[in-house]
Amino acid sequence: MAEKRVYEVIFIIDPDTPEDDSTRLIENLQHTVADQGGTITKTENMGRRQLAYKIGHKNDGNYMMFEIEGSGREIAELERRMRVNDAVIRYMTIRVDLDRRRAEKLSARRTRKASSRPAPGARRGSSAPVAAPVAAAPRVVDESEA
Repeated sequence: MAEKRVYEVIFIIDPDTPEDDSTRLIENLQHTVADQGGTITKTENMGRRQLAYKIGHKNDGNYMMFEIEGSGREIAELERRMRVNDAVIRYMTIRVDLDRRRAEKLSARRTRKASSRPAPGARRGSSAPVAAPVAAAPRVVDESEA
């Protein structure tokens, strides 16, 4: 079996689409992924947001995000279905497993470097204990001396 990859698919639904139609659209897209052999690990409704620029005379849209594990075949079919659906204004697919692997390697490397460094207060070369500073006794001044 092919290696499972992780993708994030973010798409914007036309704000004029009735809620039951957008719910049906989301369910159809989820079934498309499942039929192609992928699994949706996370679904997030990001709500209605303003667009950075007008798309088809629209100033805002309903944002949705899927996190999908699969081989890539289901992503192609999902994108095809979103492309032909008028309710989807825009979509974007990002492969995130490579970035996560890269971040884990970087984190492990930083941890190794931090563990090989000496403690912040440790001195180099000398292992003898350092004597604590001795405080001098306060000097008492007589009024006649002042």
